[in-house]
Amino acid sequence: MPSTFLLSAWEPAIPVTVADGHILDEEKLLGFPAFSNWLEALQKNLTVQTTPGHTFEGDPWRLEGVNVHNVTVFDDGMIGFMTIEALMKKSHTNLDRVIFLRGGTVAILMILRPKDNVDEKWVILTEQPRIGACSTAFLEIPAGMLDNKSGTVVGKAMEQIRAETGLNVRAEELIDLTAMALDKVETNEQLKNGVYMSPGNLDEYMPMLLWEKYLDRKELESFRSKLGGEGVRDKLITLRIRNFEVLWKEGARDAKTLAAWALYDRLGKTEQIEERQKQIRIGRTQQ
Repeated sequence: MPSTFLLSAWEPAIPVTVADGHILDEEKLLGFPAFSNWLEALQKNLTVQTTPGHTFEGDPWRLEGVNVHNVTVFDDGMIGFMTIEALMKKSHTNLDRVIFLRGGTVAILMILRPKDNVDEKWVILTEQPRIGACSTAFLEIPAGMLDNKSGTVVGKAMEQIRAETGLNVRAEELIDLTAMALDKVETNEQLKNGVYMSPGNLDEYMPMLLWEKYLDRKELESFRSKLGGEGVRDKLITLRIRNFEVLWKEGARDAKTLAAWALYDRLGKTEQIEERQKQIRIGRTQQ
């Protein structure tokens, strides 16, 4: 039988119903960062409805309950993913939405440039099974998580790139394209500086990050030879290299790839990227 408890972190307290087979209480629920972050943002954004002129000022949405349908627990005992249903209501209108909670990730546009022709650009991509898209060979820019302890980007794709190319992406070398684009964009709502992949049913947001490296022509040609053709593969991931000029076309099925390409293209016209790269180079020389 499903279990129910009151979520006292919400005012007034609302019922949380947990599907049969899952053991969950308020402490464990709030201990899952993706849920607590989602709850905090929702609470703030519902409050914003009282702002004069807001679309729902006179008839605001409110959260009346949460159903927890599924909880995925990793081997270390930590909650990894959770599927919930938010029960929203205003007047006589219900808005019940199933949401897959997993938290934020990052996507990296990795560009290699030869020193003898800096206008020439090559992009490292990954090809791997993406069963949600029913694909066994989905082409996309690498994605992962930022590890605050090591200062690097971690994840299966980044491990493969480091192992096969020796390229190590450090946090201080990254340019946050999404934050740069949103620098002067104001909103009363609590939203992350990232691209929301499917905001109707997914909490995941992805900052689009840029990492560029200038290489000797010989080293670049070595990468092209190694990652071209059949590419470099492990059990799941195959590394590919593509000319930047075809990225918008070959990566058009992947939202993060297309978003990173568009942001890089537009921000490059404003010289903001070049200014940030100068700061990164100065930082390197001072280390």
